[in-house]
Amino acid sequence: MGNRKVRLFIASSLDGYIATKEESLDWLEQVEGKGDNGYSQFYETVDTVILGKKTFDWLISQRLSEWPYAEKQCYVYTHQQLQDMQDIHFTKEPVASLIHTLRQQPGQDIWVVGGGELIYSFLEQHLIDEVIVTMAPILLGEGIPLFKPGFSPVELTLQQTKTYGQFVELHYIVKKYKKKSAIKCAQTK
Repeated sequence: MGNRKVRLFIASSLDGYIATKEESLDWLEQVEGKGDNGYSQFYETVDTVILGKKTFDWLISQRLSEWPYAEKQCYVYTHQQLQDMQDIHFTKEPVASLIHTLRQQPGQDIWVVGGGELIYSFLEQHLIDEVIVTMAPILLGEGIPLFKPGFSPVELTLQQTKTYGQFVELHYIVKKYKKKSAIKCAQTK
């Protein structure tokens, strides 16, 4: 117990957007990939997914025939008071507290699905252990950014790269998080 990693696995445009400003992902379908671009292989390594309410609402709006994470334990962050559904828990619990609890339980890794606000909270609180970004060869010019600015710097070590047709997967291990105050002190000297 306690060895569960928190992993960010997400696709991005080359200029760092995860969706258009209209919240569309159609651009991902326009890129020639290979198979499911590594999704199934990654999906087998996690048993818990965490997503924000905007991402949850977007998934619901797609009118999918079934919930895409049906066999996984799901946590959806929201400020609303919502009734839990089968394997979907709506929560306001601080992310550090939830991750601490989950890491004490046996299981596979934990996937931070998105969106940008949730990713920011995890980075700001030093909770992500691995970052896996699949880059699409497209420049959107604007949209919803992968990384919202303002969190403390994060040092990464490249673990591996893979290509899936025109997609490139970059797999990083988080080396360490740096505190903002230490950087600001160094910059003022």
